[in-house]
Amino acid sequence: MMKLINLLTLSISGICFSQLKTLDISGFEIQHKKKPKPIILRIYTKWCSVCKMDYFRINQDKELISLINKHLYFINFDAENTKEKIIFQGKEYNYLPNGTSGVHELAIAFSKNKNLPIYPLWIILDAEGTLVYYHEGFCAPEILKENLKNWYQIYSENK
Repeated sequence: MMKLINLLTLSISGICFSQLKTLDISGFEIQHKKKPKPIILRIYTKWCSVCKMDYFRINQDKELISLINKHLYFINFDAENTKEKIIFQGKEYNYLPNGTSGVHELAIAFSKNKNLPIYPLWIILDAEGTLVYYHEGFCAPEILKENLKNWYQIYSENK
């Protein structure tokens, strides 16, 4: 019984101390102006099972979470349920209803496939807002971590 209690305590503390710090996209601009950092924009939908699996696996990788939390802003953006107007990088984006559903213009703006965005969509922008990484679909934590490490090393050297 004591082993079970210890295991649960470790599991709960691991969950509490290693979570992605996410910013709401509507409050992002203010934070970014105070302290410019690169941005990870993860565009997803609630119905997407790959998005759920992707996010779960990312949240299990403590090294990746630490890397993201320390060096980047992380924005989790629901492409179909975010209905408010958003101003991002000086441009206005709105929700586009389509019958009983719809999609936000921000998702379309970042997607290479303008007719049907592929989810999840991983976008990394440097501190100046330049696209440095684009990935559609499942993104394994190991691949994301390796790309972030390589890119951040180059980015830091050029600053």
